[in-house]
Amino acid sequence: MKKLDNFSNCLQVLKRADFVMATQDEIYRTGVIGQFNLTFELAWKAVGEALRLHGVEGAATGSPREILQLAYRHGFINDEAVWLMMLKKRNMAAHMYDEDKVDEMLLLIRDSFIAAFVVLEKELLNKMNEL
Repeated sequence: MKKLDNFSNCLQVLKRADFVMATQDEIYRTGVIGQFNLTFELAWKAVGEALRLHGVEGAATGSPREILQLAYRHGFINDEAVWLMMLKKRNMAAHMYDEDKVDEMLLLIRDSFIAAFVVLEKELLNKMNEL
């Protein structure tokens, strides 16, 4: 599935982020947040495609929030709260001007969001093998 491949490739880049450098370099910090945004976008689209392939009603036209809620209900993601927080942070990222909020975002990416992406990647691979 092309959407899963795109998500996986993007995740590999995000996993290589140097979070120490992100605390020291504004451009690098912006790049990490941008890579998170792209990874999140590709993740929910891959989930939507996997849900459609599994015949889940409502997956064809859902918004990111609806897709994530469907994914949780159907066992594609296991921590709805983290994913909804990712959605919220992704939506706020374009309007982050406070350095403390940027630092908080970087910590969330490093400590929670990458791990959730890794779990999703494994789950989607398993779901695709079921087909």
